[in-house]
Amino acid sequence: MEMTFRWYGQDDPVKIEYIRQIPGMKGIVTAIYDIPVGEVWPLEKIMELKESVEKHGLELSVIESVPVHEDIKLGLPTRDKYIANYCETIRNLSKAGIKTICYNFMPVFDWTRSDLEYELEDGSTCLIYDEATVAKMDPALGELELPGWDTSYGEGGLGALLDQYKDIDEEKLWANLEYFIKGIMPTAEEEEVKMAIHPDDPPWGIFGLPRIITNFENLDRFLNLYDSHYNGVTLCTGSLGCTKTNDVVKMIKHFGGERNRIHFAHLRNVLITGDSSFNEVAHLSEAGSLDFHAIVKAYLDYNFDGPYRPDHGRMIWGETGRPGYGLYDRALGAVYVNGLKEAILKENSLKSECEESLLEGASVQG
Repeated sequence: MEMTFRWYGQDDPVKIEYIRQIPGMKGIVTAIYDIPVGEVWPLEKIMELKESVEKHGLELSVIESVPVHEDIKLGLPTRDKYIANYCETIRNLSKAGIKTICYNFMPVFDWTRSDLEYELEDGSTCLIYDEATVAKMDPALGELELPGWDTSYGEGGLGALLDQYKDIDEEKLWANLEYFIKGIMPTAEEEEVKMAIHPDDPPWGIFGLPRIITNFENLDRFLNLYDSHYNGVTLCTGSLGCTKTNDVVKMIKHFGGERNRIHFAHLRNVLITGDSSFNEVAHLSEAGSLDFHAIVKAYLDYNFDGPYRPDHGRMIWGETGRPGYGLYDRALGAVYVNGLKEAILKENSLKSECEESLLEGASVQG
């Protein structure tokens, strides 16, 4: 497991120099944020980004993300142009030596929360999703706008975009995803770039829009759209684990250990507070609903050697900045995972030594 950290570039309040100081840190997860969605990422800008990371002694491990244009998700005639552009971006990233791309296929909205500064009992603040609050919101009226959302539709354009999705149900979205995947994967294979789709966050439909990368069955269906090692997933424990119907440990064992299709891992804890409600909490198992020991062990048991990052943290110790992406709590999450990794690896080594001793003893007695 290679530890990485999300960094939003030179404008990020979290300095890359501080990220480098986290014990065990190896790589950076980032993107180019000033290129319109659907346009080709120029090789020169990619190289500039890579150099800005490497001069600090870190590797640019993952691009998160190369956004998918809405025309592709809608299945419009213009999608072929944007798919061709996407393929060219894959080629340019490959030329720069970047071999893992995280992306998502969520219509219109990226990750969605109802409150970005919910105060917990200890005084820290976190991101939460409250079903009742979201049900009262109408994003078309400008009542909700979150970091990470693509707002290139411009003022007043969101309503028109939402109208376009009125005829897009889950099966039509599946068909459009399949068209996209079959359009980009030959290029990804040629360039040996691992494509890692991120689950929908949260993993259920919102504001009347369908979401399909949501559970075990749908992840399996997705991987079967194009049977290639390079067609994989970003296994996000927070996105998938915010509903009791998803067993993330089972998913890691299947999609990682059995199918070897987890190309990137997000480690985030959540506290489930309702059927479709949750709080993002500290990474410590007892703080939330997920068993982080079991999660990390599932990865180590099949020798996962890909990149992972401590995902979304609380705001603690008076820190302010990009919601979910402060330095302190994510750094705490990183060192917590470090501790789990060391303990589990030593437990596994001790177990192997004991098993070998028992076998030797049995051989001598025989």
